Amino acid sequence: MIAEACWVNGESVSDIPVTDRGLAYGDGVFETIRVVAGEVTLADYHWDRLVASCERLGIAVDITVVQRSARRFLAGREVGILKVIVTRGSGGRGYNPKECDSRLILSWHNLSVYPATHWIEGVELYACSLRLALQPALAGIKHLNRLEQVLARAEWDDDRYAEGLLQDLNGHLVEGVMSNLFLVKSGILCTPDLKLSGVAGVMRQWILDTMPNRGITTKIKADVSLQELRQATEVFICNSVNGVWPVLAYAGMQWMPGSVTRQIQSAVFGVLHV
Repeated sequence: MIAEACWVNGESVSDIPVTDRGLAYGDGVFETIRVVAGEVTLADYHWDRLVASCERLGIAVDITVVQRSARRFLAGREVGILKVIVTRGSGGRGYNPKECDSRLILSWHNLSVYPATHWIEGVELYACSLRLALQPALAGIKHLNRLEQVLARAEWDDDRYAEGLLQDLNGHLVEGVMSNLFLVKSGILCTPDLKLSGVAGVMRQWILDTMPNRGITTKIKADVSLQELRQATEVFICNSVNGVWPVLAYAGMQWMPGSVTRQIQSAVFGVLHV
């Protein structure tokens, strides 16, 4: 029999204290993980990012406890989404983060169902008006305060767009609302630098680590402009749940899925559907 769909600190409960700092201040981090045959995909990447994010914020976490709890939680489950949240825990009123014990929240969700055309033919992106703030202390971290993404996603309600694309305050391209951006230019696979804003996605990192060994040159590029996007021969977005979607159109620009995108799609499919 499968346990309840939510655990808090290893117990089958579905509520947290109102004093939790994740609720009060967004003081915590999370991972959204695709599960196949009861196993976490891209496990090392997710656990490494969780640890690194907690270290950046000064939140104590024992990754062996997280992994052990996740294995127990996933017993009897097959395919879906495991969401792992680590908050700083409960504290008194005020911002001072001292003397808190971190809280681990695990929850189970169904995979979102998207049209097969997203993978095969590609998607159109919405041009979000919201601009991402520049904050190097938080850049790259998947922290709990995702109000920028909430506001950006609220900008469109049209099935024509599968995702929105975000720029920073300087007008440079950063990422999608729920994905990272890649473009192919002069045969090189490029992705925006995320030192000032954005989320350093697990799938993004896997692609950067893996593709050079498969003959594809990769580059992390600062200050990606709309002009560079216009000059790209291929564009795609990715995340660790949905994989790789070719981009067909954005703000009057158009592309077709190319050989580099197809090669990466094939490799990613093998990782997310094992």
